[in-house]
Amino acid sequence: MKRDLKKLVLGTLAVSMVYSGAAVCQAEAVAQDDDIVDVVVTAERMPSSRMSTPADVTVITAQQIEDNRYSDVAEALTHVNGVVVTNGNANGDQEVVINGDQRVVVLIDGQRLNNDQGSMTRASVSLGMIPSVKNIERIEVVKGAGSALYGSDAVGGVVNIITKKGSKAETTLDMNIGSFGSHNLELANQGSEGDWSWFVTAGLQERDYFKYRGNNGESVRRENSGYNKKSLSLRLDKRFTDSDSLRLMFTHRQTDMGIQEDALLRHQDHNYNYGSITYNFKEDQPVSGFLRYAANYKSTDYKGKYDTHTNSLEYQNGWQLGNHKIVAGGEWRKSSSTNKQSGYEGKDITTYAMFVQDTIRLDDQWTFVPGLRMDHHDAFGTHWSPKAALNYQPTKQTRLYASWGKVFKAPTADDMFYIDNAYFMRGNPNLKPESGHVETVGVTHEFSEKAVLDVNYFWSDIDDAIKWVYDPATWWTDAKNVSNEKKQGINISLNGALSDRWSYEAGYSYISSKTDDKTVLYYEPNGYRLGIHYNCDRWKANLLGRFGSGLDDTAYGRNHYAIWDFNTSYAATENLDIYFKINNITNQVYYLVPKSTWSNQFDPLQGRTFMVGATLKF
Repeated sequence: MKRDLKKLVLGTLAVSMVYSGAAVCQAEAVAQDDDIVDVVVTAERMPSSRMSTPADVTVITAQQIEDNRYSDVAEALTHVNGVVVTNGNANGDQEVVINGDQRVVVLIDGQRLNNDQGSMTRASVSLGMIPSVKNIERIEVVKGAGSALYGSDAVGGVVNIITKKGSKAETTLDMNIGSFGSHNLELANQGSEGDWSWFVTAGLQERDYFKYRGNNGESVRRENSGYNKKSLSLRLDKRFTDSDSLRLMFTHRQTDMGIQEDALLRHQDHNYNYGSITYNFKEDQPVSGFLRYAANYKSTDYKGKYDTHTNSLEYQNGWQLGNHKIVAGGEWRKSSSTNKQSGYEGKDITTYAMFVQDTIRLDDQWTFVPGLRMDHHDAFGTHWSPKAALNYQPTKQTRLYASWGKVFKAPTADDMFYIDNAYFMRGNPNLKPESGHVETVGVTHEFSEKAVLDVNYFWSDIDDAIKWVYDPATWWTDAKNVSNEKKQGINISLNGALSDRWSYEAGYSYISSKTDDKTVLYYEPNGYRLGIHYNCDRWKANLLGRFGSGLDDTAYGRNHYAIWDFNTSYAATENLDIYFKINNITNQVYYLVPKSTWSNQFDPLQGRTFMVGATLKF
């Protein structure tokens, strides 16, 4: 199949070049719906303009995903200022970190993907479970406290992946080949018939191995680093009237990945399945509502099988009363987790919650947003999460915002029940929930339609923070509540356009993290982001940079890194694009997880990679 796909890609490229001819740059700007960028729904669980929303919100549009040739959600998020995506053991879980915090809620169309089984970190969801970017309308990244609306885990922020509703009849075939025997094939189909619409994707991704640059400068092949990934997604919509509709969602992702370079050549196999059915109502009103049932199943086989499945019910309603926009609702969720080889089986966790939030338009300049959520956990009782946020917009081009919110994260099943006698790791059933508060203050100013600056400062204070602590005297690593965890930092972003052909974004983030007043080593104490984009008639080109400095070289092998990526595409015909992509241009050595305390070794990430491909629409 690899040879057939390679022939197909190369043949398509050859044919496209014959028809391309010499393109003359007309400097045509790509049209983009302003509502996609300017209206967000995640921060307040209802549509609101970004300039009137008292939060630090970043939007990645479908157009940006396509133009930058992002392969998956993790790659797209990696280029957001203040965001890091880790990938332990090279093929490990893709965990998103916002403002230095792994406690992040990830949603698809507002439905929670986080699970109650957890992991050995504070993250409880892997971006690897998301099957495709072809069906994504936009990704909203909201930094800061989100527990008042989304409950446990929403400490660092919330990522909401909003999918496309099928419209015009169209099929898209994307195929590419690249370094290390990689090849990818993805098919998407969308359409509508009467009151029905659909959007379907299916994909296959494979890689044989990867290489990285060793400390001596030589290229080193990492054994057992291949993968095989298969995916499927479906969104089916039924429109009843202008005010109500039904949406069915299903996603499936199956992965087989080499995970350890040792004599056993262990693999990690994942099977993710997520489905939901949502009834939407009051869609023709300023504040809509919905009723949703969802089921989420995750199974992993790595040194034994462990799994978790979750069923949930969620209801939300909303009202506009004068200058008040009110959202209120409730949730019920029950999960069951099993990890037989690590000491537990059929551990059930049941939670329910109620929330209310009022967005009050005090006048043309001031918006005040108070909110309150109550979560009840069957093991840890009731937790209250209030919030208050204020937005001041003295002019159309300027806003100042501030927010305060209580946050918490309940211990996961692994935190409480995990035990591994071979690797001396054990959970603690007597753990307390993590709780605290997060604050953000910031300012946004639009110098023009082509230059927008955002600067914000955040800080958090978490009591009873849970850490897996290694004791060299006993060799055991135990889950413990530490006394206090504090983080603070700044985010500075500047986005704009130099002309119709050239645009850019630049960002800087600083994060300081301490536990019990002791500095915690972090992947990116100083983070930098740079994107330069060129769009001219049929040609598009993008140079993307992400850099880190101030790292502890003992833990991360070096104190800085600089990763440059480049891609370019050419529209050979109206329905055919060809593209070329190179990641890690300078073949940089870098690590996003610290050296293992067990093996005393680093887990390297892949070096320079090439990809060439074509996208055909018909």
